[in-house]
Amino acid sequence: MVLAVAVGAGAGAGSIVFRWCIETFTRFFSGHTDYASAPGSPHPHMAWLGPGFVVLAPVVGGLLYGPLVNRFAKEARGHGVPEVMVAVAQRGGRISPKVAVVKTLASALTIGSGGSVGREGPIVQIGSALGSALGRVTKVTEGRMKLLVACGAAGGIAATFNAPLAGVFFAMELILGAFSAEAFGATVLASVTASVIGRAAFGDTAFLDLPAFHVEHLAQYGLFAALGIIAGGVGVGFARILYAIEDACDWAWRGPEWLRPAVGGLVLGLVLLALPEMYGVGYPVLQRATEGGYALGFLLLLMAGKMVATSVTIGIGGSGGVFAPSLFIGAMLGAAFGAAAGDVMPATAGAVGAYALVGMGAVFAGSSRAPITAVVILFELTGEYTIILPMMLAIVLATATSRVLSHETIYTLKLLRRGVDLARPAQGAPIGGQRVADVMEALPRAVSANSPLSEASGLLSLSGHGALPVLDGTGTYIGVVTARAAAEALAQQPSDAPAVVRQIVEPAPRVTTNDSLASAMKKLVDVSGTGLPVLDDESGSPLGWLSHQGTLRALHSSLPDRPHTDSRSSAAPRAVQAGSYEPSSQS
Repeated sequence: MVLAVAVGAGAGAGSIVFRWCIETFTRFFSGHTDYASAPGSPHPHMAWLGPGFVVLAPVVGGLLYGPLVNRFAKEARGHGVPEVMVAVAQRGGRISPKVAVVKTLASALTIGSGGSVGREGPIVQIGSALGSALGRVTKVTEGRMKLLVACGAAGGIAATFNAPLAGVFFAMELILGAFSAEAFGATVLASVTASVIGRAAFGDTAFLDLPAFHVEHLAQYGLFAALGIIAGGVGVGFARILYAIEDACDWAWRGPEWLRPAVGGLVLGLVLLALPEMYGVGYPVLQRATEGGYALGFLLLLMAGKMVATSVTIGIGGSGGVFAPSLFIGAMLGAAFGAAAGDVMPATAGAVGAYALVGMGAVFAGSSRAPITAVVILFELTGEYTIILPMMLAIVLATATSRVLSHETIYTLKLLRRGVDLARPAQGAPIGGQRVADVMEALPRAVSANSPLSEASGLLSLSGHGALPVLDGTGTYIGVVTARAAAEALAQQPSDAPAVVRQIVEPAPRVTTNDSLASAMKKLVDVSGTGLPVLDDESGSPLGWLSHQGTLRALHSSLPDRPHTDSRSSAAPRAVQAGSYEPSSQS
């Protein structure tokens, strides 16, 4: 608890320093506190250049942060959150302390010189690096180290958005990927501490000043549902465009990496010259869109422009997040949708701002597939419970649409392109890389779905597995029957008890012969009984059985430099016959 509070305090202080750096560099490069509030204005000290100074600003900024990142912390390049995710999943939460310093300077220089990225991704990485550094100093266990990293991420989001609940759920949903009482308590402490510090510095106000919105007609729920589906597709499209442009930049650049941001900054500068609203994070533009300040065509132009400007910024080697750009894109999409709905259905469509707000959460959920965070952060921004129902509807539909269109999110896709799959063991890991086909045991005797419950109970009592596969009348696998389910059924009154196995069949997580043992173990820990059927990749027919004991035996045999074991234990059978249980001598 003390460490969580300390990490939260560090993240809150880091957020203050980071935002000060962004404001300082923005004022230096543009002459304004936030150039997006006065797009197209000349630099006060270089009026002779007119608005053309935006072509040079990213070049000069790239000359400063390019060598800094290349020399001291290459992991500070990009949007930050994927690096924290892989550190928690595969590196025990270890993040280099220098990342906090380099990320602060590099991201502030990128945003200040016109980079069209967000400040939330960097502050997540900065806070997480502080948490990891504190964990190393205090020599905590690996589990606690990961939790401190998540506390840093929660504190960063909380202080940046003035949204303590959103920080908590962001950390658990995206960084830890799991929910527990301990994780919730620790991240709450960090988030509250960071929020108190942030409010002391920036005031108790949200980063957007949004008017109150209300749903006035039931027909609007249909419109919000349609917006959610469209937003899910736009979120996936944003991720595709981001990495397509990054690939194009990789293909085109042949020089030293430290010079890439400066040369690529010329391309970014031309984008800013054509559409100066893309300068920096762009919250003033987002604010105006929620107030209905732009025409339909210009809203679509801003949406497309943000996708391109953010992708170019990341592609040339800039440092910044994609959280805020996804909110920006969603606001433009939602406002455009609301304006179009108002033209077609003026009596029922309602305020444009409501659609902009819901679009923000829906596009973020579609790109990151973090629906809980999306709902919570928008609720904290508005404080309006009346908008919560359409918000939840659109966000859930956006998440479902995104899952249908793409297996990966905007964060995991970046890692997968590097050859890092969070569902598999880390590259070079000593255990977990075996195929399930090489570890599985013989398939126990299957039970017919139409068998009487008494017959199935007898088979389960003779089996050492605690669960058996179930086949229907055509021989097709339909699930498993567990000893617990059979016992509960037999304990019921005869008039209410199930009569045949089909009535108590349970679906089992799908494990195939080509799955890695690491991915199969994640499914194995949550099942009833002592294992899972292993299915053929193509036909889906059960071919073998994966048990906890067989998995442990396989992991033990792959450990490097393991101590000498008794020859009798090494002779333990690899396949256990159906209906029998044969432990090794050491058991």
